[in-house]
Amino acid sequence: MKKYYGYFGLALIMVFSFYYTEQISTLVLNKNPLMMTIKEQADNYNVKSVNAEIRGENIIPGINGLYVNSRESFYAMQSEDIFNEYYLVFEQKKPDVTLEDNKDKLIISGNPNIRQVTLILEAENEVSEYLKLNEFKASLLVDMNTYKDKNYFESLNNDTIGFKSLENNLTLNKENKHICVVNTENKDICQKHKNYLVSPSLRLNNSNLLDIKKNLKNGSIIVIGDTAGLSDVKLLLKEIKYKDLELVYLSELISEVNKK
Repeated sequence: MKKYYGYFGLALIMVFSFYYTEQISTLVLNKNPLMMTIKEQADNYNVKSVNAEIRGENIIPGINGLYVNSRESFYAMQSEDIFNEYYLVFEQKKPDVTLEDNKDKLIISGNPNIRQVTLILEAENEVSEYLKLNEFKASLLVDMNTYKDKNYFESLNNDTIGFKSLENNLTLNKENKHICVVNTENKDICQKHKNYLVSPSLRLNNSNLLDIKKNLKNGSIIVIGDTAGLSDVKLLLKEIKYKDLELVYLSELISEVNKK
């Protein structure tokens, strides 16, 4: 028993020794001129988070804030021992209202302040071949019969009967974005599995290219319908380029991670 208490006492001494050593180290670090400069300058570089916008049953992504990590920034600048904004290290801070906390809402677009749009393919055809050949990003609706491991496109679970099995396959292959493009058949099962629910704002068919071009804007989610021809898709791609919009995967479009 005495031996036990001896070990216990030694452990306590080690814990308190580590704690006080850390406290002293932090105190010394905070008085370092470089660290003081970093803390003084931090507010000039911090970026506030922006809440996701809820509109009834719909939601639009917000964006994380960026805040200077003083300690990591100090270590990054330590070798030169001079303040350099290039070596500032930031950490993400979530807004008060996020997509993650509102998965019952329908995501109707990406963040309107970010110049990005996305295309969603319903099937692989000549349009998908053209996009792949020219390295355009797009997301693809798949089921158990059409899913291909490590496809060029971002695979989105569009199965109903085999939903859970496909979810498992996507997760196993580290491709599961946990996103559903909702319809009347899959909404309940997608909610049950706590996936993000996306309701596209635009759908290209064989007769509405002008309307799509007119309504194309930051955050647009465009479904390429079965009847949309390759010629119309090419013209849409030109319009996307003309409006200086970046074509990204759906998961990138709705991400609230701040990439600045």
